[in-house]
Amino acid sequence: MKIPRLTTLVSVAVLVVLALFPVIGISLSWLNYLFLFFIYLALANMWNMLAGYTGLICLCPAAFVGLAGYTLAIGTWVGVPFQVGLIAGAAVAAIFALLISYPVFRMRGIYFAIGTLILPEVLRVWFSFWRPVGNVYQGMGAGYSVTGVAGVTLVDTYWLGLAIAAASIFLVHMILRTRLGLGLTAIRDNENTAASSGVNVFRLKLYSFLIAAFIMGIAGAAYYIFSPRINPMGGFSIRWLLMPLMATVIGGEGIEEGPIIGAAIVTFLTFQLADYGAWSLLIQGVILVVVVAVMPQGIGGLLRQVGAYRFPLRLLQAAEGKIHKA
Repeated sequence: MKIPRLTTLVSVAVLVVLALFPVIGISLSWLNYLFLFFIYLALANMWNMLAGYTGLICLCPAAFVGLAGYTLAIGTWVGVPFQVGLIAGAAVAAIFALLISYPVFRMRGIYFAIGTLILPEVLRVWFSFWRPVGNVYQGMGAGYSVTGVAGVTLVDTYWLGLAIAAASIFLVHMILRTRLGLGLTAIRDNENTAASSGVNVFRLKLYSFLIAAFIMGIAGAAYYIFSPRINPMGGFSIRWLLMPLMATVIGGEGIEEGPIIGAAIVTFLTFQLADYGAWSLLIQGVILVVVVAVMPQGIGGLLRQVGAYRFPLRLLQAAEGKIHKA
């Protein structure tokens, strides 16, 4: 029987410890911070899979989050249990990704990015005027509360967020070690060469796009169980793009551990800069520019480089020690 790798054992241990946090009496404020970290991490993992491993600079995560959130909210208004609405929201996000895949995949590079960027804005305007249930808006814009979640505690949403984040990490880890992952990397490196080598470029792009949309959707729906009110300005806000983008770039694009590092930093900045209002986005933008200028490969890339330089040094030191002993 093979002995599990150390990284696997450490990952399982960390997951168990995080799952036990509510049981051992961690404060509610920490559970709040960690829940937001889990949501950002799931989003960042999917954005990293698209941009870092497939080469798709997808700028429409807000569309997936908003559609999933509205599906959840509208479903609870017509009697659908929120547990079903959670999955239904993710499914609607994936269906939307399927519908837009053919036109947006005909565009490449900056044109693909621009084409996906306008989608959340179109949806925001649409939901600002559409009354899916009821005749009277609740609050500013076409906002709706998520009903039937009064009995859901912060601990419940914490475990839900942890499960989604862990699933996103495991999913990316598995994809990168399959033929799908190899094909996505080939597309990122050179789409034309990949196609000439027999890779079905459209199909593999579509698979990654649908997977990312589903996970982003379920993460967004989970957020609106935690914060049970959605409106067009919040549901389709640009922050649902900026947070995973910043987390991926700061942590390291195309690096598995990058989103974990980046999501932790982005969550920390979100709470620390909350009192600065609109200035917080500007401050985070400046931090992002500095990181890109100083560490183009992100913090994860820098750590890998440092480790790569130190590893031969450790081998040399070990060899010298053996020589002296001899």
